[in-house]
Amino acid sequence: MTKIRVACVVLAVVLFSLSSAALAGGVEAVFYEAGTMTVGMFTNTVGAAVTGLHIEFDQQVTIVNKVEFGGYLPLLGELTGIAFDFAAGGLVASGTVELDWEPVEARPILIMWMAGERPTGTPYFTTVEMLGWLLGEGIVHMREANPELLAAAFEQFFATNAEFFGALEESLGMSLQESLMPIIMAAPAEAIANFFNTIIGMLGVTTLDEVLQGDVDFSALFALLGL
Repeated sequence: MTKIRVACVVLAVVLFSLSSAALAGGVEAVFYEAGTMTVGMFTNTVGAAVTGLHIEFDQQVTIVNKVEFGGYLPLLGELTGIAFDFAAGGLVASGTVELDWEPVEARPILIMWMAGERPTGTPYFTTVEMLGWLLGEGIVHMREANPELLAAAFEQFFATNAEFFGALEESLGMSLQESLMPIIMAAPAEAIANFFNTIIGMLGVTTLDEVLQGDVDFSALFALLGL
């Protein structure tokens, strides 16, 4: 795991709490297919300059071209891989990085701007598994930084979904809140992510859109974690 990937554990949680105005945005991503490659245009909508870009794909890709509009972010590492870090430079607010890669069918599953060694702005993510990872890492960080705020967010989460969870708990014969909170307040990030994915699986959800538009309202948790 790269140093920058490890830094993503904060998920900009503290940054969102301290500077909501500066972090109103994140990554604006647009994709075009051009022959055997895909052209990705990533615009910095954080509201401030950034010093790096972290991106992960759903399969191995080869970077064939990169152009910055409003700065310079050199690639750290090889041109072929699944995860890439562009750093040791800068990109102005509203600046754009064009990244071209092969194969054409590959797509990013995580994109984050970096400020130094920490992520900044709202991350771009496309899979249920990546959401679980972001939640796990963000919850652990918030648990250490402000456990009272984390507990309050979960109280709101269970209150908002009381009707739906009540029916689910009756069928399961268990209290979700009583089962979940000891894990939330003690387990490592990986265990939290696994538990989240298990719950999502129990709901029959397989795509990110189904999570975001489904019966469970995650808004209290997403607001806390800047997602």
